[in-house]
Amino acid sequence: MLGSLLTKYGKAKVSLPGGCAIGTRPVDLHLFALKKLGAKIKIQDGYIFAEAKKGLKGTIINFPSISVGATENALLAASKANGTTILKNCAIEPEIKDLIKFLKKLGLIIKINGRTITLVGGKIKNSKIIHKVIFDRIEFGTYMIAGALLSKKKLVIDKIDPSIVENEINVLRKIGVQVIKKKSLVIIKRDKKLKKISIITKPYPGFPTDLQAQLMVLLTQVNGISKIKEEIFENRFMHVPELKRMGAQINIKDKTAIIKGPTRLRGAEVMATDLRASVSLVLAGLVAESRTIINRIYHLDRGYEFLESKLKSCKAEIKRV
Repeated sequence: MLGSLLTKYGKAKVSLPGGCAIGTRPVDLHLFALKKLGAKIKIQDGYIFAEAKKGLKGTIINFPSISVGATENALLAASKANGTTILKNCAIEPEIKDLIKFLKKLGLIIKINGRTITLVGGKIKNSKIIHKVIFDRIEFGTYMIAGALLSKKKLVIDKIDPSIVENEINVLRKIGVQVIKKKSLVIIKRDKKLKKISIITKPYPGFPTDLQAQLMVLLTQVNGISKIKEEIFENRFMHVPELKRMGAQINIKDKTAIIKGPTRLRGAEVMATDLRASVSLVLAGLVAESRTIINRIYHLDRGYEFLESKLKSCKAEIKRV
């Protein structure tokens, strides 16, 4: 919100962010970009104060590392800045391209070439526009994995764009899951033994860190030893001790999880530590013997809407207590 408020009003006050405790998540890249655009910034009492009395000015911003949020914040800030802004080493997630599509509808001139985005700041149209936000590809990936966990069952997921999630689909196919793509839907079916795999989490179009925990549950059911190397966040394996309570055989070495399968998971009382970890425990509960109780599920609601009803529609036995 900082970039959009600052560019519109010339000043802004936003609290320092929270979110899941999955590793260092500084806002330095956000502030770096805004300072390049001419903002004066100070941090005090847990708040960020930003000011640009004469407005922001277009410039060249070369991000030291790829950041989705910082790219989005810079795009919003540059939308009303004077002149042209060039963003280099940007994130190119589908969500960023959807934001650009939205900004273009507002009348902005934006070009994207690889990891470089060029935007000409200016007046935003006051006329009415209609924009449909893209589907949540992490929620979609979670349900794909849920479908893969249920042997000899078919799961149909509609109202999505399969081209956005090619990497995730290919990973499931390598494991041995049948994925049939149609125009706006996919069909997930598992009718044979699953195979081991080794993957590394990377920025888009690589395999997303936000699906790492969910995939790990599926890998407890495959034949052989699989590996997941986490390259985005340094504290993203907090779900592992909870999965081990359920019988999973997982060891962590450096930044790599080594998963031995297949394992018969058993229901247990476990604790959700963050958003994606919590949904991984739900997936584990779907295939575990007996009952699983998951505590601290408030994490789930930050990223999944009507999770229980969606799973119930697939005949899952699940309830919120």
